[in-house]
Amino acid sequence: MLRPWQFEIQLDKKSDKALYLQIADAIIIAIKSGKLTSGNALPGSRQLAGLLNVNRNTVIEALDVLIAEGWVITMDRKGTFIADILPEIIPNKKATEQINNTVEDLKPHLIFDDGLPDSRLAPMNDLARAYREIFNRKSRWQIMGYSNELGNIEFRKAIVQMLNFKRGMNVSLDEICITRGSQMAMYLAAHCLLSKGDFVMIENPGYKPAWEAFENAGASLLPVNVTTDGLDLDEVENHLKKKQNVKAIYVTPHHQFPTTVTMSLKKRLKLIDLSNQYGFTIIEDDYDHEFHFGQRPILPISSYANAKNFVYIGTLSKIVAPALRIGYVASSSENIQKIANHRRIIDVQGDNIMEEAILHLINEGKIKRHLKKTNLIYKAKRDHFETLCHLHLKDKITFTKPEGGLAFWMVPNKNIDAKKVCEELRSKGIKIMNPDKFSFGNPVSGFRLGYASLTEQQMEEGILTLAKYL
Repeated sequence: MLRPWQFEIQLDKKSDKALYLQIADAIIIAIKSGKLTSGNALPGSRQLAGLLNVNRNTVIEALDVLIAEGWVITMDRKGTFIADILPEIIPNKKATEQINNTVEDLKPHLIFDDGLPDSRLAPMNDLARAYREIFNRKSRWQIMGYSNELGNIEFRKAIVQMLNFKRGMNVSLDEICITRGSQMAMYLAAHCLLSKGDFVMIENPGYKPAWEAFENAGASLLPVNVTTDGLDLDEVENHLKKKQNVKAIYVTPHHQFPTTVTMSLKKRLKLIDLSNQYGFTIIEDDYDHEFHFGQRPILPISSYANAKNFVYIGTLSKIVAPALRIGYVASSSENIQKIANHRRIIDVQGDNIMEEAILHLINEGKIKRHLKKTNLIYKAKRDHFETLCHLHLKDKITFTKPEGGLAFWMVPNKNIDAKKVCEELRSKGIKIMNPDKFSFGNPVSGFRLGYASLTEQQMEEGILTLAKYL
């Protein structure tokens, strides 16, 4: 068995204590302190004797003591290991209290996430095949060097084509940058647009990781309430009239996060007019554009010809798998160059090989087929989830079936302690997102429940348990 680590024991050969007891006691101390835990393998007696510069018989005597006292066990032809059941150890009181007081240590068996796709549907075989084909090319050595900080040029061309043909935009190659997921795109955009003392208007409730990116860039946040058809634009105008340094507004207009509402056409056009009038940038996060079950997805605000100041952020991670970090940001060539300069400081380039593999799937039509297949599955899951909600939560919540996205927004009909509900569910092994994670200021009354990654049985179990606490 491979034991790649160095075993450190300091011996005092002038001490009255026998060397074998010093070795045994040193190992016991390591076990008690947690440096060695049940199942850890000890070096072989010959190796340990060599490391400690002692006779092998001395090591064997030490191991005999440890075996007799129950600290270690031996397994034929495998070696010596720390025992599974150890002599009584006085626990670290502080560590024990932390474990007992942390609800998060209870691993849930059912998670209502914030709207993630089902990773089990990811086209892993196609992706693995694409990787193999890339490494079988005669010119495969070319992908192992540095590439453009904006991303693989052919991959960028594919994204430009997708945005222009599928989302009604009009961007060119120098107006797009590939990033490691949409959060990186958000961070880069924030640091290239904002400075200390600037203000950013945000949706409330909304997406806190984006808020953190803006605050990290030095900006202050101005919350704007969300209504049944998107942002309250009266509040937007009030902020613009009162503050001089409003540099941007962050919106998720297609399927608002977390409420899932779609911003109306009237509000989209009005927001563009305000942006042009006051000169602030519309940062549009179109995080799940592909998952729309109505007639067709609503085109982005950034696709309107009169939208002069925009940053458009999207992702492919939700299409393929969340673990594959592929996002992109589209904006003016001037903004993209700033983003490229900043990106070069923290990340010389993206994942060139991953971009090549995804490009291969796009060109082969496999991404298109995958989306068609998964949208049918997610639509069926959404409809089943709606049925369960009507069946078990009929008089307890108010909700509107979303036209797209992978989550429901539910508002309890009675005032409840949302945090307590989350803790009660967690004690039953079910995790839902605390509404505090969506709120700016006072906690919002509502739950966002992602359904796409759950089976029908899990959906029903979760809804039935939630019903008991509403």
